Amino acid sequence: MKSKLILFLLLAFNFCFAQKKTVAKADPFAGLDTAFQRVLKDRKAPGFAVAVISKDKIIYAKGFGYRDNENKLPVTPTTQFAIGSCTKAFTSALMGLLEKDNKLELDKPATSYLPELHFFNDNLNNMVTVRDMMCHRTGLPRHDYSWYLFNTASRDSLLRRIQYQEPTAALRQTWQYNNFMFLAQGMIAEKLTGKSWEENIKERFFAPLGMTTSTLSIHDLKKNKEGALGYTVYKDSLIRKAEYYDINAMGPAGSINSNVIEMANWVMTWINGGKFNGKEILPSRYVKEAMSSQMVMSGALPDKEIPDAHFANYGLGWMLSSYRGHYRVEHGGNIDGFSASTSFFPSDSIGIIVLTNQNASAVTGIVRNIIADRILGIQHIDWNGRRNAADAKAKKEAKEAEKNIVSIRKNSTMPSHQLKDYTGIFNNPGYGNFEIDNRNDSLIMLTRNGDLWLRHYHYDVFEALPIDKEEGIDTTQKENLKIQFQMTTAGDISSVSIPLQDGLKDIEFTKTAKAKHIAKEELAKYVGEFELSAGINAKFYLKGEKTLFAFIEGQPEYELIPTDRNKFDLKILKGYSVLFDENEKGEITAVSFVQPNGTFKAKKIK
Repeated sequence: MKSKLILFLLLAFNFCFAQKKTVAKADPFAGLDTAFQRVLKDRKAPGFAVAVISKDKIIYAKGFGYRDNENKLPVTPTTQFAIGSCTKAFTSALMGLLEKDNKLELDKPATSYLPELHFFNDNLNNMVTVRDMMCHRTGLPRHDYSWYLFNTASRDSLLRRIQYQEPTAALRQTWQYNNFMFLAQGMIAEKLTGKSWEENIKERFFAPLGMTTSTLSIHDLKKNKEGALGYTVYKDSLIRKAEYYDINAMGPAGSINSNVIEMANWVMTWINGGKFNGKEILPSRYVKEAMSSQMVMSGALPDKEIPDAHFANYGLGWMLSSYRGHYRVEHGGNIDGFSASTSFFPSDSIGIIVLTNQNASAVTGIVRNIIADRILGIQHIDWNGRRNAADAKAKKEAKEAEKNIVSIRKNSTMPSHQLKDYTGIFNNPGYGNFEIDNRNDSLIMLTRNGDLWLRHYHYDVFEALPIDKEEGIDTTQKENLKIQFQMTTAGDISSVSIPLQDGLKDIEFTKTAKAKHIAKEELAKYVGEFELSAGINAKFYLKGEKTLFAFIEGQPEYELIPTDRNKFDLKILKGYSVLFDENEKGEITAVSFVQPNGTFKAKKIK
């Protein structure tokens, strides 16, 4: 009996073993084309590319849709996209290499390596470390409009703005994303190596990783034969071409352009502990540190629908989370017309890269999760369907919310000044400059990232409505950015306040009148001497061809800026100006000094 039982068990084992051998493992990529075409259609996206890495190999790479939607040029695995903030891991990795070379310590003050860097107060100057900047815990909020709306080509200029940018939290109190801190890291690398950030990235990463077509500026993306055009969704349904955005000055925070094949080499390096093709690219110690929790981003508690996706922390240039029981390291990227996701699962030796030519796109997260479920062998979730449902719910709630909007506008009010008095150059040292011009009975706010029409709201408050190059101005929006003008006690418009950063009072921009061109012959008529009071005269004279100066005994000389007919502002004193009187013959007969404490008139004597 016993021998029969043993024989039966052996036969059963052999049968099961034979069955296991004959069962083919399901292809995780089967049916993806159909699923991804559905994503393109539902998301109104022009195209995207995806690559999947297992250990040190690319096991899947494919393009979907179009890199040029108008000419129907297809996306391929070698199509180049702007990767936005996926750049940050490269920049922080330079800090890791400098630490290995004993050129810096991550936990020493950043200002000791970059003396040009100044924060809002001495405590931050003395205490903010390189590590603090790498994991977004300096206490500074984003202040993104400073570089995005008031862009500049000068990296040094952007760095100088930091000292005027107010924090909203104490150092290391909370996680607050900040692009300026990655600009500063890139400039630390420049300072310590004597090479530009771009040269460092090319030499330390692009060259050894074979990233031969990857570039570091929007100008190079434009020249790339396989460069994608950027797009956005217009009015919820139309795929519309977007202008490239020149982010070069803020490059260390997000200016890399690449394709999924070359980005796969970068991800392989992380999966393999810092090595690529057996050669060390990054120190293994830094790799472990960078993908370890440095700061809590949010509670990110599990929800009832997906209880196995939770926690959200930040490492060094990477976001960390638990994705359905698997440790995920990831970073997204967004810049005008493009979105990106670079991710890997270190315990599973799996990496996924998704790049799309759609602005602020959900495509990257949806595609990443669809592939992750398949490659990790976990129950599939309809991520695209969930997003469709969430979008529909959000639109419905937005429409309902519109019904409850109560306007605070005070009707039948007027601006306190003529429109021309609101014009000029406006400056905030932490943000930069913009101009307000008077065109065809309208105020236009001119910025490097597009113009806005300032529509009167009430009193000295105006609404800022974007001027679309193709569609003009959309006046149907009920809620628009509101800006408020202030005046001096003398009644002159002196500044404008704009709500550009949550958690802070409105950012104030001080007005400087825009200089008007006056020929030397015209300026000459203002030259002369004027009597303010007995024994006190004011002298006006020219320096060079175009500059009028004023001098009163006992005071410094003042450079004058022509702002209107017979009117000049004092360049170094806000709220001070001079207004010349002119007779019927065009001769100057007197001058008035207009200042906060009153107006003082002087007759011409010479």
